Amino acid sequence: MNSRLAALLLPLLAVASTAHAAPPPQAEREIEQLIATLARSGCQFQRNGSWYDAAQAQAHLRKKYAYLRKRDLVASAEQFIERAASESSMSGRAYQIRCGTAAATLSATWLRARLNEIRAKPAATPPSR
Repeated sequence: MNSRLAALLLPLLAVASTAHAAPPPQAEREIEQLIATLARSGCQFQRNGSWYDAAQAQAHLRKKYAYLRKRDLVASAEQFIERAASESSMSGRAYQIRCGTAAATLSATWLRARLNEIRAKPAATPPSR
């Protein structure tokens, strides 16, 4: 490649390498629904040995999701669950969710069940004209 062409392409490559793609629209919807479902659940969320309410859990997972999106590391709801909502990135300890008097369960298990419920619901059909 000649030096003139290289000089033109290098800035474009630098910009392209810093661009971040958003997850596909379906993944974004599902992830948003998962976070919102947890927020509305009234369940408690355990991370690093402490229990937090659903609103605090939602805020924490939104931060982790934003971190992954910025680095282009989440392209599906499954990746969100695995990379953001299953365990602490600092301690490696698994997150848990406890609803009411039920025993605590792994957050990954709880979130996968909610994802299956979300996917089982028929998509809203647009009104006919």
